[in-house]
Amino acid sequence: MAHGADTIELVPPKSASPASGLSIGPQDDEAEPEFLPVTEAYMLSTWVRDGSLILHWDVEPGYYLYQEQFALTTDTGVRLTPEFSDSIKKYDEYFEKDMALHFGSATLTVPLSADTAPFNLKIRSQGCAEAGLCYPPYDNYLHVDPTDSSADPIDAAAFESGASNADNRAASSDTGSSAGLWAILLLALTGGVILNLMPCVFPVLSIKVLSLTGADRQRAHHHGWAYTAGILASFAGFAALLLIARASGEAAGWGFQLQSPLVIAALVYLFVLMGLVLSGLVNMGNSLMGVGQRLTQSNGMTGSFFTGVLAAVVASPCTAPFMGVALGYALTQPAATALLVFMALGFGMALPLLVLCYVPALMRHLPSPGPWMDTLKQLLAFPIYLTALWLLWVLGHQAGSDAIVILLLGALLFGFAIWLHQHRPSGAGARIAVNAAAISLVAIALMLPFVAIKSTGYRNVSTDHWQPYNAETLAQLRAEGRGVFVNLTADWCVTCLTNEAVVLGTEEIKQAFNNYNIATLKGDWTNGDPAITKLLNEYQRSGVPLYLWFAPGSSEKAIILPQLLRKKHLLDEFRSSYPTKDNT
Repeated sequence: MAHGADTIELVPPKSASPASGLSIGPQDDEAEPEFLPVTEAYMLSTWVRDGSLILHWDVEPGYYLYQEQFALTTDTGVRLTPEFSDSIKKYDEYFEKDMALHFGSATLTVPLSADTAPFNLKIRSQGCAEAGLCYPPYDNYLHVDPTDSSADPIDAAAFESGASNADNRAASSDTGSSAGLWAILLLALTGGVILNLMPCVFPVLSIKVLSLTGADRQRAHHHGWAYTAGILASFAGFAALLLIARASGEAAGWGFQLQSPLVIAALVYLFVLMGLVLSGLVNMGNSLMGVGQRLTQSNGMTGSFFTGVLAAVVASPCTAPFMGVALGYALTQPAATALLVFMALGFGMALPLLVLCYVPALMRHLPSPGPWMDTLKQLLAFPIYLTALWLLWVLGHQAGSDAIVILLLGALLFGFAIWLHQHRPSGAGARIAVNAAAISLVAIALMLPFVAIKSTGYRNVSTDHWQPYNAETLAQLRAEGRGVFVNLTADWCVTCLTNEAVVLGTEEIKQAFNNYNIATLKGDWTNGDPAITKLLNEYQRSGVPLYLWFAPGSSEKAIILPQLLRKKHLLDEFRSSYPTKDNT
């Protein structure tokens, strides 16, 4: 744009900073409800006419706007200098000097040249009530298009998105310089280690540790590296898929493959088969149908490699602490840097088993092989069955209850096909017939998910005190001056479900939401949603969970809360934002 402007400096009042909250003069608490919300005290109208952008505020009687506090900033960082309507000079007790004040109305005119391209604009204003209350600075956002003479309101996220795109390389550089690539890699490594404790991964890790008890302990480190190679290969594949999807404009993040009901259906089949194998109900021998069993149950290097692959696959629904920052950073960087972060995450996930293989003292604590191993193996089948049950629940939310029944029928056909294969008659002709029947049943079972999965759209979740997230609702609630808690979640996110059960769903937190009049928005990413992906990108996160706290009366970006929530931390955050309220 061709417009230059002087930078407008905000001069804070002596008694309190307007940017920090409401500055209250002498008055009692009972007078507080008499003050209008900022959007009612100062009503903004905008239009483009005769080559100029017109910004006009209707100011309610008893209120006024400061001329010096107006600031117009484009999404490219350019400050615009407007022409002001008539004002009144008056001594202001907060700023302790004569100030230009606008009573009744205020009009700002910004000339636009004929070649001005469309742009986003942030409009900052500040006013006070003559009764003694000074509002914090307030921001409005516009999309201005001189070509069609339009000036339409947008939300803060849309403005920040434009600013983020304009400054993307600079922002990435700032992130790298402040945190450092090594710090990001350390976060990824730590997140990968913690990922082993997630309920998705722990049963598979237990199976691998179990297999080490029967392996040659002199060669245990070979198994450790094979397991590590399987995980690293999988994470490299995840990184490639994510980068390709995002480069093609898809809204993809960590765990995005679980937004597909077909992927969920495939995982259900996988976990049912794993459970049957561990329970000893399926012994597929050396046949073609036993390839999957041999890959993960073999005591050789191949078994260790594919156990690592399996562990990485089942880890995809989980997000561990520190992972969000690392992955969000990775997806804003060049492909080589992103791949390096994913490799650090995968290596962290493999590290505990690798350490076990390299430390003889730890290996000596593993019990000797014996009949107990078969009992423990069968016991480990039950968390595998529970995982399949949970995935069926997710599928039901994505595609409806009919999909669950159809998929269970497919699992039944799959199991029957395996039983037929294991109980073949002795005659050659009969064996061929039974094998053909088994193959047909498997084919039908594999086709059933395509029948079960119907078209799914983005889900709006409105339960209990939660409203469905959208940018317009968020902007409206913030304009009202309310505190807003945003919960971005998904049914397949184990960490999200845990936080909702042990923290967000408790009576203490629900009571806090009510006592402080906090608006609560839930963004459901189970089936994907571009609006939620956009918000994740805005806060440099690649997946859920993401918890955002917008303090009341603040126009700043949200506070990012930890991925593993604690009630005390959440309540302390609310109390610090409402110091005059009674503690819950």
